[in-house]
Amino acid sequence: MAMKQPLLVVDRLVAAYNMLLVGLWAALLPRASYALWLLVAHAAAILVPHLLARAPSTAPRLVRTLRELYPLLFLPLFWVELDLFRTLLHQTANDGAIAAFDLAVFGIHIHAVWMPAMPQVWLSEVMHFFYYAYYALIFIPPLVVAFAGLTPVLRDITLRLMLTYLACYLVYIAFPVDGPHYLMTQYEGPLTDGLFYQLVRDAQDAGDSQGCAFPSSHVAGAVTIAYLGWRWFSRVVAILLTAEAVGVFFSTVYTQNHYAIDAIAGVVFALALQILVVPALSRWRAPRQLRPLVPVLPAFRSPPATPRTTGGGT
Repeated sequence: MAMKQPLLVVDRLVAAYNMLLVGLWAALLPRASYALWLLVAHAAAILVPHLLARAPSTAPRLVRTLRELYPLLFLPLFWVELDLFRTLLHQTANDGAIAAFDLAVFGIHIHAVWMPAMPQVWLSEVMHFFYYAYYALIFIPPLVVAFAGLTPVLRDITLRLMLTYLACYLVYIAFPVDGPHYLMTQYEGPLTDGLFYQLVRDAQDAGDSQGCAFPSSHVAGAVTIAYLGWRWFSRVVAILLTAEAVGVFFSTVYTQNHYAIDAIAGVVFALALQILVVPALSRWRAPRQLRPLVPVLPAFRSPPATPRTTGGGT
């Protein structure tokens, strides 16, 4: 017996992004030999939620979990692809405008002076730790919720994370900003021997994409997770997630990866999406029974009972 699961809002969101990239790669067919393969890959990706939704009700838990988490698995692939769009669609980036905006707001380029002015090893390592811990920050909360079996919560987390990142990615495709990491001479000194300094640089060398500075997706993603912490997790967990988000906010600038205005834009962008856009998307043909029903979960001791509605039917 097939699972009768309608497509979720996040499924439609990811499908729309894939359809947009199908169109982009179709337009780029004359300019890149690999465009056809990426076009086909994105066209096939549109079918993924349909295939997972048809899995039998007796499917292993891994398959059911994959049905909920698959959008997040696309994020690293979408991220790497942004580097290709930066090269194929834009001869230059928009750093001039953003750097001028940054200077007008702050009077100086904080990213250029902060690390040289405060080159203490302990501060550098703390900042680079925050920057590096971001990668775990994004994926651990959804995995915890998935293993706890809290499906409505997981769907809310997945939708909000995907909205934040895909919105950032669309900005990067249309309006690339390379950022200080690519344009300025990087700091040279004893701080480069630090463990977390090296881990951050290794991670960037392994899979960074150019043109993805404004708004900072590091900050936007961290703020989204902090917002979700207060929405679904215990107070202690929410405080820890918020502390990490604050650390990410400052570390993106200290580590010379972003203009300060990138970090500010990441905060504003994330909060606007969570407060204004998600409620509108949740009404986009979303089945009522799949929407989150409670604002906060006290802990992960056991899944909460679903409240029953009265007087209005199902």
